[in-house]
Amino acid sequence: MKLLNVGLVQMDSVIKDIESNILKAERYIDQIGQETDIICFPELFTTGYNFDLIQDEFYSLAETIPGPTVERLAAKAKHYGTAIIGNIVERDELQSGVLYDTAFVINEKGEYIGKYRKVHLYPSEHQYFRNGADFPVFELFGTKVGVVICYDHAFEEAFRILALKGAEIIFIPSVIPKNYEYLLDLRTSARAQDNQIFTVAVNRVGMENKIVYCGKSKIVNPQGEVVAEAGDQEEVLIGQIDTSLIFKERKQEPVFRDRRPELYSELTK
Repeated sequence: MKLLNVGLVQMDSVIKDIESNILKAERYIDQIGQETDIICFPELFTTGYNFDLIQDEFYSLAETIPGPTVERLAAKAKHYGTAIIGNIVERDELQSGVLYDTAFVINEKGEYIGKYRKVHLYPSEHQYFRNGADFPVFELFGTKVGVVICYDHAFEEAFRILALKGAEIIFIPSVIPKNYEYLLDLRTSARAQDNQIFTVAVNRVGMENKIVYCGKSKIVNPQGEVVAEAGDQEEVLIGQIDTSLIFKERKQEPVFRDRRPELYSELTK
């Protein structure tokens, strides 16, 4: 059982200005690196998200994973002994012109340990990105964690698969606009309670082309209770996760023991 201090960097991003956004991210890591175990950034934090403003420049803004951004943040992770989860536009190393919306994971030793490519693309994202095809689990500080990205939030199957693989915490980098707070609130709590795990939603703030992002980053416990929540401005939220609560919740209501997967074949038709 672990106690982990988690830092949610609810930042604004300058559209198409990778250097400016990475410098800001590095300043936030310097600010909280000594007091956190895991730091997570929002979806596409190095480039911004608005497709109308970025368009085909996604191809020139994309980078490989690992690559320059991972290398810079890995140096910070190693310096502070903190793990880092980020989400950028990935250019496939082997297939020219193929892009993914991808989260990378750096462990507390400053080592790049893997990535998750967004599986469920929002309708507008299909124009530029290809779907991922796997739900990997990573180990940070002896704790198994998973990552899903924004619209993945709508698909409970992704969370169940990660939980069955042993994930105790699922991080959700996002770019959810204002007026859609109800989706962020409901899904983050429901996915945590359904799977008796912790969920950590890290949403951005700011405005792009009249679209205002709502913030409200949060940590939710295995009972579906919000234990820490940010407002709608740029800020860093630090909260503590006690993974022993997972065992307590599953002992009280043994959902995973009582599953009947032999009856669920309709889900795959």
